[in-house]
Amino acid sequence: MKTKDKKALHLKNLKELRKSIMDTKDALADLKLDKAQNKLKNTRQLFIKRKEIAQMSTIIRGKEFQETKKA
Repeated sequence: MKTKDKKALHLKNLKELRKSIMDTKDALADLKLDKAQNKLKNTRQLFIKRKEIAQMSTIIRGKEFQETKKA
């Protein structure tokens, strides 16, 4: 994920981030299915999708922490 994509993720609200995670998880499931059927040429995509999910989860956790800290 490029730096400007990461910055764009920080600008999204929690609802949008959660939706993005669900979409990425769906894409990851499709990639896993393709890998099982030997259709996937670039297996590195699996790693990349998991990394994107982790980055979005980290951003969500940080935003939730900031909200509880303000309250």
